[in-house]
Amino acid sequence: MLSPSLEDYLEEIYRFSLKNDVVRVSDIAACLDVTLPSVNNATRKLSSENYLIYKKYRELVLTDKGRKLGRFLVERNSILQKFLRVINSGCDIKAEAEAMEHYLSMPTLWAIESLVDFFEHNGECAQRYLQHYQKRKEQGLGVVDGYRD
Repeated sequence: MLSPSLEDYLEEIYRFSLKNDVVRVSDIAACLDVTLPSVNNATRKLSSENYLIYKKYRELVLTDKGRKLGRFLVERNSILQKFLRVINSGCDIKAEAEAMEHYLSMPTLWAIESLVDFFEHNGECAQRYLQHYQKRKEQGLGVVDGYRD
C-alpha cells in the first residue's frame, strides 16, 4: 500500500501520461509544484515497488501495475468530486476530494459511488435532497463549526 504522497505522484504521472507521449520528472514537478529531488525520490520508490520504470535522466514509464493503480486513483478522485457536487458541498471540490481520497475504505468508496450513481439516475430524488439540504440550511440546522467564533 502506497503512502498518500506516493499515491499523489502516481496519480499525476498517470494523468500526465494520458495526454502526453513522454513523462519526465520535470513535468511532474511542474504539475505538482514540487522540487525535482522530491519527484526523484518518489519515482525511485514507485520504481522499487514496480509501479513504474525509472532511469535517471530518462522518461518515466508506467508498468501495467502502475497503470492499473493510476487509473483507480484517478477514478477515485473523480467519484469523490462528483459526490461533493451531488451533496451540494460549498467547498473547494478539488481540494476536498484530495483531502478525502487517501483515507476512505473501499466499502465506503463503493457506497459513495453507488449513491452518486443513484442520484444521477434518479433526478427527482436528487432534487428532493437538494430541497431538504436548502431547508435545513435556512433553518440553521446541523453541526455547528466549532472553529469559528
